[in-house]
Amino acid sequence: MTTAVVFLIDERSAVFAEADICREAGLTLPERTSRPIFENDVWDFTQVVGLPVQMGMSMRRFDFTTIVDPRWRLVAKELMLAMLAPRHPAVAPLPRAYRTALHLISCRARLDELVRFLAWLTARGVLSLARIDTQDCEAYLAHRRYVLDENDVVVGEQSHGTRRSAAQVVVDLVNYRELFTTDRVAADLRPWGGATASAVAEMPSGRTQNKTPPVEDEVLQPTLAAALFLVSMLGPHAVELALQVREADRLSSRKTEGLRVGGSVPVAEFAELLDEYRRTCTALPMLAEHHVADRLADGWSPEDPLLPVATGVLARQAGASQFWARWMLSLRGPLENAVAAVGVKEVFGQDAVEITAADTSSVLPWTMPLHRLQAVALVGIVRTAAIIVLATVSGMRASELMELRIGCRKTPEEPVPGLHRYRLASKVVKGQPLGGTADEWVVIEPVYRAVELAEDLHDDRKDGAPLFGRFAFTVRYRWFKNWVNSPAGQRLGLTEIPDGQVNLRMLRRTLALEMAYRPGGVLASKIHLKHIAVATTEGYASRPGGAQAELLAEVNKHESDRNLGLVLAEFRNYQEGILPAGPGARSLTEFFASIDEKLEPAAAPAPKIQRSDRDVLNLLTKRAETLHIGPANFCWFTDPSRALCLKLAGTPTADRPLVGMCDSARCPQATHHPCHRPLWAEHATRTKTFLGDLGATRKTERSRLQSDYERALRVVAEIDAAAPTNPDKELA
Repeated sequence: MTTAVVFLIDERSAVFAEADICREAGLTLPERTSRPIFENDVWDFTQVVGLPVQMGMSMRRFDFTTIVDPRWRLVAKELMLAMLAPRHPAVAPLPRAYRTALHLISCRARLDELVRFLAWLTARGVLSLARIDTQDCEAYLAHRRYVLDENDVVVGEQSHGTRRSAAQVVVDLVNYRELFTTDRVAADLRPWGGATASAVAEMPSGRTQNKTPPVEDEVLQPTLAAALFLVSMLGPHAVELALQVREADRLSSRKTEGLRVGGSVPVAEFAELLDEYRRTCTALPMLAEHHVADRLADGWSPEDPLLPVATGVLARQAGASQFWARWMLSLRGPLENAVAAVGVKEVFGQDAVEITAADTSSVLPWTMPLHRLQAVALVGIVRTAAIIVLATVSGMRASELMELRIGCRKTPEEPVPGLHRYRLASKVVKGQPLGGTADEWVVIEPVYRAVELAEDLHDDRKDGAPLFGRFAFTVRYRWFKNWVNSPAGQRLGLTEIPDGQVNLRMLRRTLALEMAYRPGGVLASKIHLKHIAVATTEGYASRPGGAQAELLAEVNKHESDRNLGLVLAEFRNYQEGILPAGPGARSLTEFFASIDEKLEPAAAPAPKIQRSDRDVLNLLTKRAETLHIGPANFCWFTDPSRALCLKLAGTPTADRPLVGMCDSARCPQATHHPCHRPLWAEHATRTKTFLGDLGATRKTERSRLQSDYERALRVVAEIDAAAPTNPDKELA
């Protein structure tokens, strides 16, 4: 049995008494700012310089008052400061303490889990950390592992991250036990045999694949299409709408200076105002539906012609702070006459400019008339569309998006006539010291214009103001999807967005995969994917250690995996008798034959016989590194001197092919495969149609199209001949 240790209970730390938290942790505060002291039950880091925008205000306050037991409250404080100040003389000698200070976000998450764990111990009747045993540790992990319904029935499991947090809080109490003044776990406690929290939680290693899934194509396609439509078509009108809302708020606010409070009925002022409405044929402002419901509840008649009239707005336009009920007797007549003359209508969006619908089926007003809240919501939807375009096409992380500021758009550069380079300035927060590291992103024009739109929609155009601030993307996306699927979005011809998870991490992952698996994909159908790849590469070249370098490294990893998968698939096709076609087919077939020979038991030069996919991939890796994907062919760039595209461009020493100039029917390093057949067949069918539409006098054009048509037919025939196991393939 372990002997219980008697601890001090005067709530005074033996090592951190009266410590200045920010000074010990190396955190900077503005002058004349209250500094949190160790003995404070609330550590306020709100004013710390350099905290990321992504960190909410509630996360910047460490509240220890939720821990009832004063001994445990002191333990929590000591643990938090030890993690913030690992070089403190009392912390540095601890053998298992962190050697690098944790970020405030990480410490706040550890504190939340510690509070939860201590409350769980109290509920189980455990009143001292020294009484915790391995069974308690296992029980708490199980408690945090499962999701229970109201009847305490298991209905699911928590994420690996939640389980790791549950295990980590116990590990931290063990690792820092010598530091605690009033209570500590037993010296012989080794939960889970000393395993790390990640191992206990069975966290995926991430070495074999990225844990974040991409956005499903059926969700991404309508989402990106709707976002691009809103940014390009509705954006300029939304800017004007936002200005109208701000101006109306300024004029119609009860706090507007010069408004008269009370007094006699302003008959003359109302008469002049209503005459102006009649003269300009402008409908009177309409109340929102919930205000109409309030009037009905107060006894208004549903047949009253003044029921939907926003009399308060009219009163402020007439110079009064509000419309008093006693005024109605004198003003009802003029108001009813005005309603009969010009009607009542929503204030915003009247006489909206016409645009072409997203499906090009009609021309219609860009918006229907809107109440104020509807107008504000629509501006917010357009702002969300800008965020979606920016995140999807640039690959910026959430923290990097939130660090964008007004004025982040750099002046476009034109290194050569007609070629523009667009840059955005922000900060990299992840993995960087407090305050982040300034960085720039090279982006394509649609991203640059989306940021420009977001600046125009901003209420405060002052340079340096946060462009988006801290936002919850999942909430904003849900509103965006609901609006697109609503009658307002469907009226504009937008495709409905199906259910499916979308977050910023998934969008970044999708971009990486789309770039790696080009030329196909959803992004390629909406935005010139090659331009995105070039911009990302330029961003890497400009700042090799920057954020775009990390994105490009992820893209290259996916591209390498894709190439290996394609080469393996084509090798398996070769084994099944489905051969490649095209000028480079013979060379590729000979290579596959040499690999196949190494896999034969009789031909193997050594006792080991390589048969698994992993072993085959090892043999195919070098050839996979030479693979480049063309729109309708594979390019095996093994010998630059034989590349037709480099000869045509006059750059025979280049280290990469010019896939956009590829003539795969003539290049000796190009091959065609069954997956390319539909593209060539479609090209042949389309060319045949064009030939039939040409007049007799267009001989030059007919000759060129006839050559294209014959080449497409020849490629299709070669693919069919090389794949005899796939019959019934005919041109449409």
